[in-house]
Amino acid sequence: MSHRRQQKEALRREREERERKAREAQKRKRLVGYGAGGALVLAVAIVLFVALAGGSSGEGDSKSGDLLPDGGSVPKQKVFQLDAAARASRCRLKSSKGSGVATHTTSPNEKVHYKTNPPTTGRHYQIPAEDGAYAGPPPSDEALVHALEHGRVIIWFKPSLPEQQRADLKALFDEDSYQMLVVQRRNMPYAIAASAWNRDPQPGGTGRLLLCDNVNTDTWDALRAFRDEHRSNGPEPVP
Repeated sequence: MSHRRQQKEALRREREERERKAREAQKRKRLVGYGAGGALVLAVAIVLFVALAGGSSGEGDSKSGDLLPDGGSVPKQKVFQLDAAARASRCRLKSSKGSGVATHTTSPNEKVHYKTNPPTTGRHYQIPAEDGAYAGPPPSDEALVHALEHGRVIIWFKPSLPEQQRADLKALFDEDSYQMLVVQRRNMPYAIAASAWNRDPQPGGTGRLLLCDNVNTDTWDALRAFRDEHRSNGPEPVP
């Protein structure tokens, strides 16, 4: 176990260094983009604000980002092996043949029918969703699948989860947010799920899912183990 923890510590330091470089590159990109397309960005932001302000109410709607509140906590990791962690949490692991590598849609309004819920692989929107914990409306499935192709791991949660569990999920994200997304998903039959898109076997790779009907203290280790097993392993390696 001590050797495994040393490996995790080394991987953590490597991830932090990659994350630092990625932030610097993203900052440079944004500075260039602001100079070239500030007016366009402002126009899009106004349209999005108006659209979201008029959104429908219902299960899981948030007034000020409290769908993923601060103040949560998760127990220290005890189980590091994915199969064992999934069994302890009573979550299920599922794999499916992948498809759609580098196959893009060009319109944000074009919808793709995915084989699994939540999705793992397939045709996807040309602009990937950005990393982060989304307390409000999530990006489209098509943008999220593109993020999976870039080696991201997505945790999906029912917005009807108790507030404490949602706060604990935010704490898990804050613990190690490198190449991670957390989004709500109302129409899935699970309390929490995680998805990834592995690069092998080529050409389409493999879709990976962790499916949890309930949330318990062992769920967090299952999510951690899934994250560590599949992160940075997408068909298109992007920092």
